[in-house]
Amino acid sequence: MLVGRRQCWRQLQASFFRLLCLIPTGFPVRSVDMQRATDNITIRQGDTAVIRCYVDDKVSKVAWLNRSNIIFAGEDKWSLDPRVDLVNKGQLEYSLRIQKVDVYDEGSYTCSIQTKQQSKTSNVHLIVQVPANIYKVSEDITANEGSNVTLSCLANGRPDPSITWRLLNPSADSLDGEEYLDISGIMRNQAGRYECKASNDVATPDVKYVNVVVNYPPAIENAKSSETQVGHMGVLQCDVAAVPKPEFEWYRDDKRLSNAQGISIQIVGTTTVLMISNVTEEDYGNYTCVATNKLGIQNASLFLYRPGTGRDKNGSACLSQSLWLLLASITCLLFKC
Repeated sequence: MLVGRRQCWRQLQASFFRLLCLIPTGFPVRSVDMQRATDNITIRQGDTAVIRCYVDDKVSKVAWLNRSNIIFAGEDKWSLDPRVDLVNKGQLEYSLRIQKVDVYDEGSYTCSIQTKQQSKTSNVHLIVQVPANIYKVSEDITANEGSNVTLSCLANGRPDPSITWRLLNPSADSLDGEEYLDISGIMRNQAGRYECKASNDVATPDVKYVNVVVNYPPAIENAKSSETQVGHMGVLQCDVAAVPKPEFEWYRDDKRLSNAQGISIQIVGTTTVLMISNVTEEDYGNYTCVATNKLGIQNASLFLYRPGTGRDKNGSACLSQSLWLLLASITCLLFKC
């Protein structure tokens, strides 16, 4: 009996008002409240959607359809989807509930009713929104200073998400770029952690990160000479900026120095220190610090000198000024000015 009736339903789906005549009359008699029907329902993927349909005691037949496919005829469930059921609150509601909504649930749903006088329908369009999701982002990258770099960040969602970029330096200003961020002639100050954010206001934005390393040749930022008395320790220091970290060498005139008796060379990151214990007269003079990486080389001259030799420029300036004042005073006394 049930199989025969369902075959009849399928044959008449194109005209579901005629189909309603085949529904058993045991279902409560109500009519649809057209004023309370909703035209559109927006729901987030994974949530539960309840499509409302309200009726009263004037209805003889009622059914739910989706794209002309029967979901419920009266209280008989025709859909095989376990996520779908009816919400009946007393005799006033004949609503359709869909749990764990997905994008394929989107579309038109029809609550169709028949009274003794006429047939009516309430159409609702279900819109399924999907949170933004970044499904592909550039891997961490290393580039030489001056080269061109492109970072990519691909995302999907419903509606389509907007994509923004930031370089997470102290200011973290927004950058001009969407799916692709183009950096022409990248500089060392553009190295760091880049943030890609995809958002469409459906849920919390999705965020991914790309680390960018910029290689550049050594640049000696500070070279510290040493004024040291005989018998004390002399310390010469070179501070270098370079990526990757440089290798260091120390020279006295043309002779390369190494750790030996009385000499210690230390390297910490991008800083190197030459220590000369128990300085003698022979140790005074010019030393050269050399920094090298795969992109270049730079050197600086430093001096180990005895106190009072005037190597300090500020000291030399002060001494010259004092001598000029003394000479001016003597001249003034001689000529009684």
